[in-house]
Amino acid sequence: MKQIFLIRHARPLVDRRGWFSKTQAQQFLQNYQVAEVEEILSSQLPPVLPPVKKVYCSPLPRAMATAHMLFGPQAELVVDPVFREFESSIWGLPMGRFPLSWWQVPSRVLWFLGLHQKDMESFRKAKVRAALAAEQLAQEAGVKGVAVLVAHGFVNEFIKRALVKKQWKVLVNGGRSYVGVTQLGRE
Repeated sequence: MKQIFLIRHARPLVDRRGWFSKTQAQQFLQNYQVAEVEEILSSQLPPVLPPVKKVYCSPLPRAMATAHMLFGPQAELVVDPVFREFESSIWGLPMGRFPLSWWQVPSRVLWFLGLHQKDMESFRKAKVRAALAAEQLAQEAGVKGVAVLVAHGFVNEFIKRALVKKQWKVLVNGGRSYVGVTQLGRE
């Protein structure tokens, strides 16, 4: 059976607590993009990781650091921007201070609807990119029997959806939790 493992990065070392102005929420997103991640404890290690020498990875630091923690420095990281997270920015009037989710949720919903895409990749293009990423992983699994990706919540979700459309079966759904592993298989 061919297998694909989609792994979300470890928890970034950024503080989400408190109340944020629009400017502070935008700064949070910038900090999140370059954040290091907390160390993965042995109790957090996914139980179903295959022994591999080649790991596909997003170019963002949190994904690369997670890949090194999970697979060791000897693993060959194939870093490709096709695996980067779906882009995000903050929408809203620059008034008041609110919890971070107050800024992020409407911004993401408007982006999904195609109403908030200025100066960034559209949702439609991001889904196409996820489908291309899924094809790349499926080709690797077809040749090697297994493909492993360490990336991000949204891109992993849409890669999973693209694979399911191509008759891959979800064997383990790790969801969007940090260091969550989704395992897919196909005969």
